[in-house]
Amino acid sequence: MTDWLNNLNPATQFALFTAVKAVAAFSVLMFMVAYIVLVERRVCAFIQDRIGPNRAGPFGLLQPACDAVKAFFKEEVVPAHVRKVLYILAPAIVMAPAILNLAVIPFGSNLGNANNPMVLADLNVGILYVFGIVSLGVYGIVLAGYAANSKYPFLGGIRSSAQMISYEISMGMSVIPIFLLVGSLNLGEIIRYQTGTVGWLPAWLPLPNWLVFQTPMTFFAFCLFLGAAFAETNRTPFDLPEAEQELAGGYNVEYSSIKFALFFMGEYAAMIIASCIMVTLFFGGWTLPWFGLDQTATTLVGGLLHIGIFLGKVFLFLLMFVWVRWMWPRFRYDQLMHLGWLRFIPFALANIVITAVWLWWQSGK
Repeated sequence: MTDWLNNLNPATQFALFTAVKAVAAFSVLMFMVAYIVLVERRVCAFIQDRIGPNRAGPFGLLQPACDAVKAFFKEEVVPAHVRKVLYILAPAIVMAPAILNLAVIPFGSNLGNANNPMVLADLNVGILYVFGIVSLGVYGIVLAGYAANSKYPFLGGIRSSAQMISYEISMGMSVIPIFLLVGSLNLGEIIRYQTGTVGWLPAWLPLPNWLVFQTPMTFFAFCLFLGAAFAETNRTPFDLPEAEQELAGGYNVEYSSIKFALFFMGEYAAMIIASCIMVTLFFGGWTLPWFGLDQTATTLVGGLLHIGIFLGKVFLFLLMFVWVRWMWPRFRYDQLMHLGWLRFIPFALANIVITAVWLWWQSGK
């Protein structure tokens, strides 16, 4: 097998390895989507003093498989009044951005040698690609509300478009201080910038040199990005597009069967990608400053260990998303828009100015 691979020309080897990485990344994403739902149901049950799903398989671990079978085989009802083309297209559009953003996420360093980087597309404008694709997610929800040809779903779609456009602006502005510091839009370069430990602390306190710890401006940038990420993924306390009290389920109320499931898969997939981006930008990606784990891997074991570190950080963020959902109340719609336009955007602008002035002052010292 090894001889056959070595006999292939480099371009074929690269294409084959990229295809394997793409299939592996997609499989891991779908696995995480399935099981973060189970984690959420168990955490919800714990908070509400219940047991949660525990019947399907040991400890309920086969519950996602049961849910998938139910979603595929449940009767699908398509109301006669819907706009059918857009009705069918909307669930796929909701799911697509998370899958496309997998391409630029560096989920590891190398797998054995420098010819096997753990990223599908190492773009120099990786973060611009991410924001460009993320901005497409709003279309699926808006189209779902419009295609339903019904008042409540349409209201949910309009709410979502206003919310996501508002917080996309502050999310994009919040990361500009990162690029001012690093001097690159490449996600791999941003991770390599975060190796080692924080220089302004004593040697006996080896705090990771992750951007969230480097300056007050980068910490504030993380706080802004985190709040905007909750809004962009329609998670509590920003889940106004599907507020049950007044929308009876929101934009997806006319959907059933697998199309209904695709909306929730898209939400959880977007949550996973948002966690990946926060880990990459602010928490060092696949790096740990101890035991040499912040250096590019030169062995297969080291490469797998870096992937495990990255996924472990992502899981902690996912757990935070789940915990917040069951602990915080929902904002009113006017509060949500006030926070986005009159708080997040001015604060993000001020953070950019302060970072630029600080860097100018540092360069003149």
